[in-house]
Amino acid sequence: MKIIASNRKALHDYHVLDTYEAGIVLRGSEAKSLRQGGVSMSDAYGEVITGEVFLHNMHIAAYKHSTTTAHNPKRKRKLLLQKREIKKLYGLVQQRGNTLIPLKVYFNEHGFAKVTIGVCRRKRLYDKKDKILKKEVDRKVASAKKTVR
Repeated sequence: MKIIASNRKALHDYHVLDTYEAGIVLRGSEAKSLRQGGVSMSDAYGEVITGEVFLHNMHIAAYKHSTTTAHNPKRKRKLLLQKREIKKLYGLVQQRGNTLIPLKVYFNEHGFAKVTIGVCRRKRLYDKKDKILKKEVDRKVASAKKTVR
């Protein structure tokens, strides 16, 4: 599994409640551009529309050596999921405060482009502060253990 990009900002801003692996429908030279790492997921989100899941605002740069006209880098892309997973996602997203966020894009062992999407809930400011304080305390404890030995 070759990870192309991961959405670290999403892990900082959201609590991930559940994750799903989905295939992604690509056009033309988008797969080659993905292999080169030309993807940005900073503002991307997912949406369930009429029984299908789409990914919005995921930027895939145009492939430099393509001979055809360039694709729209921020077009909505269809995600491939099973019907029962789509129904479950629809139910989870309908709950107040939940949203679909892409967490990472990668190629699996068969060479197919996959996206890990998460059902997420936004973190409050005090949650972020608690996490930072906990990291700081852990760092101090680790350094104290080193000096004792």
